[in-house]
Amino acid sequence: MVCRKPMVVGTIETIIIGSSGMLGYDLCKVFPDAVKLTHKELEITNRDHVLESIRKIIPNVVINAAAYTDVDGCEDKQELAFQVNGYGPGHIAEACSIVGAKLVHFSTDYIFDGSKKEYVESDIPNPINVYGHSKLLGENKIIEKMNDYRIIRISWLFGIHGKNFVETMLRLSREMDTVKVVNDQFGKPTYTMDLANKVKEIIELDPGIYHITNDGICSWYEFASAIIDNTVPCTSGEFPKKAKRPRYSVLTNTKTKPMRHWKEALKDYLKERNA
Repeated sequence: MVCRKPMVVGTIETIIIGSSGMLGYDLCKVFPDAVKLTHKELEITNRDHVLESIRKIIPNVVINAAAYTDVDGCEDKQELAFQVNGYGPGHIAEACSIVGAKLVHFSTDYIFDGSKKEYVESDIPNPINVYGHSKLLGENKIIEKMNDYRIIRISWLFGIHGKNFVETMLRLSREMDTVKVVNDQFGKPTYTMDLANKVKEIIELDPGIYHITNDGICSWYEFASAIIDNTVPCTSGEFPKKAKRPRYSVLTNTKTKPMRHWKEALKDYLKERNA
């Protein structure tokens, strides 16, 4: 039997892993009383350290926002990608199972190959790059080691406290006369603050896999056009990258109320960054 710390009624004792990242930062706003752990404070690839740390705190909820998200970098640093994105979540899940905590973990649209125009939670994954394979391993390790998990697949994140597509477009727009952006890859942009707020709801739902994004489908070019006025479309062939990208990585949410349209979220993002 697990001996829990006494809790104040109406609160959730929570750990946020990866608290210094773009998503982690906004999760800390939504869960201000959470125990916040950065990479320096918790190395998720170290199983013994993970088990020891979570056993000491005995949380009710663990939110894992730690990940290696450099899609092209994963092609060069495959071992790192699988350790951080694959085995690390498995260690966290094992620790959660021991102390009886719920786990919220973030996966990705890139576990799919893009052969379908939209993907629901029950669709069979088929990654086409190392990043996708490493994130899928993380999902499988969690499912293997515990039952009380909520895996949230997300896509095209943008948030105030990290590098993201919006900031890249604004910078390139200042530096270049025209900015070429691919118009043949489609997905759903997602504002980290909206996602962080949604996590509160997901924690209370049944265990399982959830697709959570802002509403609305667009190409990277259409997304860029909502940010800057000097963008021009191009094909993926004109803009080759080390890691292959799925043409369609549209996540369809079939389990919860949809979030607002990404264009509304973008307006709030731009207001916040300019405040």
